[in-house]
Amino acid sequence: MIDEVAARVRQNVKRVIVGKDDVIDLMMVAVLSEGHILLEDVPGTGKTTLAKAVAASLGCTFRRIQFTPDLLPSDVTGINYFNQKTQTFEFRPGPILSQVVLADEINRATPRTQSALLEGMQERQMTIDGETHRLPRPFLVLATQNPIELEGTFPLPEAQLDRFLMRVALGYPSEEEENHILQRFRLDDPLDDLQPVTDPGTVTDLIRQVREIHVAEAVQNYVVSVIRSTRIHDEIDLGASPRAALALYRTAQARAAINGQDYVLPDDVKFLAPYVLTHRIQINPQTRLRGRRPEDVVIDLVDTVPVPVEY
Repeated sequence: MIDEVAARVRQNVKRVIVGKDDVIDLMMVAVLSEGHILLEDVPGTGKTTLAKAVAASLGCTFRRIQFTPDLLPSDVTGINYFNQKTQTFEFRPGPILSQVVLADEINRATPRTQSALLEGMQERQMTIDGETHRLPRPFLVLATQNPIELEGTFPLPEAQLDRFLMRVALGYPSEEEENHILQRFRLDDPLDDLQPVTDPGTVTDLIRQVREIHVAEAVQNYVVSVIRSTRIHDEIDLGASPRAALALYRTAQARAAINGQDYVLPDDVKFLAPYVLTHRIQINPQTRLRGRRPEDVVIDLVDTVPVPVEY
């Protein structure tokens, strides 16, 4: 059931997105894990198109927030305003009260505005003027940022980064894929005619089913070993948090489910570790000077943790 729905969504999104199968699968993993994704890549690689295609395929409501230095927290969350006709205060919901929210160029907003997302991303609710508003389910924040351009940006603090389930880069397409893109978008935009292949209610049911995917004790211990290894590694100053352990555990369940498995394999954990952990660790200056990136450290670290052979 879960793998069938995931396959339908994958094929539907691929009507718009050329290639990027792994990225599309990671988006489904995030949806089924009730997590959020940080898309970090240069402009023009299809981040916004991917977000719209996923939202349309799931039948979810979609809102885009263009983050700028003058954006206010109330522009994200919504406000209570005085209606002169009714002589009462009424709530005008902000764009975050949608099922799929694209936070475009999130690092261009001030830390105060960035923090407006924290409660919603973690607790799936927003508190405005003392009143709590529950966010719809499923709820997915897709934030983008340009890793090259630093002028006029406010780097995301560790607390904000830790709220993201995964950090993903789309990358440039191959020569063959780029030719397909030109051909596919030659006459019109296929996104305009994209129809849902499932609905939010079904997705919410699938989220509950994913939590029941079996994780053997040996595989659970493997997840914990990987996380704890980041805290004692010579090249890492700040290791992964317990929230990271839970993220790795749940994403492994979701990946197993979309692949048609009834249980989690160590390979699921190994595949997801760079996406889940890279943005949650801080490598030391000496490692950075040697040209090593956090993803390089995580990949090497995972290779050193003994893999369970029976589970």
